[in-house]
Amino acid sequence: MMNYAVDVLGLRVVRGGQVVLHAVDAQVEVGSVTGLLGPSGCGKTTLLRSVVGVQKVAGGEVRVLGAPAGSAALRDRIGYVTQAPSVYGDLSVIENLRYFAAVLGAPRDDPDRVIAAVGLGGKEGARADRLSGGQRARVSLAAALLGTPKVLVLDEPTVGLDPVLRAELWGLFHGLAGGDDPVTFLISSHVMDEASRCTRLLLMRDGRILASDTPEGLLARTGASDVEDAFLRLVGAAA
Repeated sequence: MMNYAVDVLGLRVVRGGQVVLHAVDAQVEVGSVTGLLGPSGCGKTTLLRSVVGVQKVAGGEVRVLGAPAGSAALRDRIGYVTQAPSVYGDLSVIENLRYFAAVLGAPRDDPDRVIAAVGLGGKEGARADRLSGGQRARVSLAAALLGTPKVLVLDEPTVGLDPVLRAELWGLFHGLAGGDDPVTFLISSHVMDEASRCTRLLLMRDGRILASDTPEGLLARTGASDVEDAFLRLVGAAA
């Protein structure tokens, strides 16, 4: 039986009288870097919020590491990085991380560990609002790594970053996923060229999952030259 870190079954979300997610089924394998790709407004953030357990749902089930999404047992096992900066600009890097560590009940030396993990050594005393966009993204990721998370849910973590910084962050994600104590990643993006950086893909449109496959498997199935072309072919086939 496949070992899933996230298992979504028949998930339905209605907001403002409109169906946002239509009986979505999706799985994320343990230790994978799974990309959730699709155009803006297709329901990616709603799906991520459902996985984290902060979204009101109308039907279906979401389980994370075998437990219902949002349950108390998952509070220190799942990290969530939203699109908006999730750090305090008037605090330094280390002050931010010490605060979040205290809230989570993480070990006192955990801020030092996560600073090293995200490559922010030497920036401990810098105010968050004086960091570059890429550095602020790393602080948010460091906060999500506090404690012992086994699943990280990242909503558009590379949006607005230059190609070099994007490549560095993806390298960091793969390093954490491939470590001795692997972390599972579910990462949303509307940038199709980031698909090649993922080990698995979930392609989404209009509140539905169009495909779940590896990048190589998706290209082989559709006969496309790249993931954007594959996405367009799948949209055409579903029309």
